[in-house]
Amino acid sequence: MKNSIAERIADFLQGYPPFNMLSHRALLQIATEVTITYLEKGDTIFKKDDIEHDNFYIVRDGAINLYYSSDDVKEITNIHDIGDVFGLRPLITKEPYKLTATANEESIVYGIPITVFQSVTDYNTQIHKYLITAFASNAFDPYTAEEAGEIFGDYLPNKSQDMANFQTANYTRSPITCSMESSLKKAAKKMSDHKIGCIVVVDDTKKPVGIITNSDIKNKIATGLFPIETPVTNIMSSPVMTSKKGLTIADGQLQMIKHSIGHLCITKDGTVNSKLIGVLTHHDVLVTLGNSPTVILKEINRAKRTKKLRAARLKGNSLLKSYIEQNIPLSHIINIISQINDAVIIRAVELALKKMPTEPPVAFSWLALGSQGRKEQLLFTDQDNALVFEDVPENRYAETQAYFLELAKLVTTSLNKIGFEYCEADMMANNPEWCKSLTEWKTQFKNWILKPDEKAVLLSSIFFDYNLVYGNESLVNDLTDTIFTTLEKTNLFYKFLGREAIKSPSPLGFFKQFLVEQNGDKKELFNIKSRALMTLIDAARLLILSKQIKGVNNTYKRFEKLAELEPNNKELYESCSYAFKALSKFKTKQGLLRNNSGKFIDLKTLTKEEKLKLRRCFKPIHEIQEILKIRFDLKNFA
Repeated sequence: MKNSIAERIADFLQGYPPFNMLSHRALLQIATEVTITYLEKGDTIFKKDDIEHDNFYIVRDGAINLYYSSDDVKEITNIHDIGDVFGLRPLITKEPYKLTATANEESIVYGIPITVFQSVTDYNTQIHKYLITAFASNAFDPYTAEEAGEIFGDYLPNKSQDMANFQTANYTRSPITCSMESSLKKAAKKMSDHKIGCIVVVDDTKKPVGIITNSDIKNKIATGLFPIETPVTNIMSSPVMTSKKGLTIADGQLQMIKHSIGHLCITKDGTVNSKLIGVLTHHDVLVTLGNSPTVILKEINRAKRTKKLRAARLKGNSLLKSYIEQNIPLSHIINIISQINDAVIIRAVELALKKMPTEPPVAFSWLALGSQGRKEQLLFTDQDNALVFEDVPENRYAETQAYFLELAKLVTTSLNKIGFEYCEADMMANNPEWCKSLTEWKTQFKNWILKPDEKAVLLSSIFFDYNLVYGNESLVNDLTDTIFTTLEKTNLFYKFLGREAIKSPSPLGFFKQFLVEQNGDKKELFNIKSRALMTLIDAARLLILSKQIKGVNNTYKRFEKLAELEPNNKELYESCSYAFKALSKFKTKQGLLRNNSGKFIDLKTLTKEEKLKLRRCFKPIHEIQEILKIRFDLKNFA
């Protein structure tokens, strides 16, 4: 006879990690032993310093607060939602709880018996890895130290130190190694194949004797100090710094700071005299310290005030900085920060709707435009947005538009407080020009396309890169269909867009010098946006529109798509995609360095290597402009 309660529990568990890694039979075995606890708001599950329970927990309904307390100070470190696992400490450390868990609202939690769970997962390495990672990322406040700029600063006693002390470092297992007899060329090939930034040199007994990083290769090989075939022993850093498994983040930080290193070898007994089992990197420390997009997104979704949204978005900037420093691929960075930006806008709209006196009179869509619409906005810049609402009878148009203008005012004000400046050209949804019904928007786009002029092209460069962030998808799809249907009726619009894309000459002068600003407060600075990035952005938009490709807004993705569609020009398009990402990274680094948009670069701050890399990015800009001149017959188009 089936146990219907156990079946329902098993069905719930299989939807969430780590239980989704188990067979249904194993889930039923666990589910029959699960305890069900009903909690009122404020009820406690366990307290700091309590002896470990026989269970760990998963939230079935409601939400659970985890907070750290010391000297009568209580600080929430996380809020667990449905499907989140907590109370994992007994599985990892066999010691009392370091946090207190209470119900944030009426809740139901399932208690999973540790002994039963272990009996069915003993040989499941995937689950063990998940549990250690989850423990490392959820058991403390991930932001207190970071916001104070102290993650890699002086390690002073405070609450953040206490929490970091019991964090187990999540280091890289099975590190890539090479023998002492290897040549540097062979070791570098191994690093390239595995896409890693360091390789450990080991002796015949697998004990670490040295380490080689990308910096070693750059400083000792690229500069000509050693030939590429030199033995690894000539350029490796030795001796290596070591520690044993189970070290805390605090210990890892201290050793890295003390020895000015970015990599720590983990050995069986913690010394250089035993077998290498792992490597802890600077990046691993950042990840374990909770610099996590998932955590930031949770904060955004729970925010009830603009102040909280701003705090969460600022953490996104800290995340961006650490990603740039760790040389994470820009495509990954763009995807993460875009998700964070969209989540901020969504929550800003939701909070604004709660302030409105009534529900929206009709369906509507909130659109991000420009760099936000292309999902390329990494730094805080000005906001460009628009609002589309469902068609209404003429006698209701004014009042309907008035409602959405008031809503848009609340949203744009909130975004401004978060850090997105008002658009100087007033291209925002609180402007009646950019808050219209679907039919009015269709008419607007038709006019831009069929009657192009300088203003139409300028506005098109912003409005044609829109992205639905919140609201009714069908409205936006209808608008998009109208745009592409209208584009089929004319070639003149493409010529106007093409002229815009080729108007900026090469960023280099006749003698290959950078063309810098000649006047004003930006004199001698290089405008990386107008002289380089905008040409690539305009070219990608024009080419993708001309091929009637919908749903590809991001510039580098547009070039990647074009590479698929035109194999004969694949190399050029891929070069354009790379150049766009490299230039965007330059711009972002400058913005982070100077706390601005990064638009203007002081070339004196760049190394010779960086200037050379910039120049290489300009080659495809010239080539793509030549393609546009021929394809859209622009040579004689004035």
